[in-house]
Amino acid sequence: AVMAVAGEDFCVIGGDTRMSYGYSIASRNVSKLHALTDHCVLGSAGMQADGVTLRKHLDAKLRQYKIAHKKDMSCTAVAQTLSTTLYHKRFFPYYTFNVLGGVDPQGKGAVFGYDAIGSFERSPYCVTGSGSALITSLLDNQVEFLTQKKNKKKLSLEETLAIVKDAFSVAGERDIYTGDSVWLAIITKEGTKWEKFELKKD
Repeated sequence: AVMAVAGEDFCVIGGDTRMSYGYSIASRNVSKLHALTDHCVLGSAGMQADGVTLRKHLDAKLRQYKIAHKKDMSCTAVAQTLSTTLYHKRFFPYYTFNVLGGVDPQGKGAVFGYDAIGSFERSPYCVTGSGSALITSLLDNQVEFLTQKKNKKKLSLEETLAIVKDAFSVAGERDIYTGDSVWLAIITKEGTKWEKFELKKD
């Protein structure tokens, strides 16, 4: 599973490291996250080979942009670039389901969720991959407070990190395709910090 949660001035994006093939575990240490810029991280669930190809394609586009404009592409521009890249392949799509997390040019946390052919939406949080049904319902309750009339509040970075870690732990208990460990990227206007935490290895 891959998930991202946007805060007031930060974004947390995480992905587990289990790569599955049916009932087999192909690897326990394959990251689903990829840093595109200092302020923008891509998370991809779905087919591993297409995910790797998509990352290489985006890296090349972002390098071309940096050479032409002498600066990194903004997070919102990366979001649009990813959409057009996926839509360009719509008749033979990349079998990947992507989440883009980062900080926008105004310094606010940004999360964008995609389907396989490039339709996308900015939202407070997004989850994709095998554990998404389990995790989304948890975030509905704990981030947007959709099941409560009062209690809606802005979460701090520490509170958001705790919820993200809990969500992966819960998914690891119930979903056989989620497990082993989780890479987390904590994105602020200063840049991206990486953190790893372990899940059960069963």
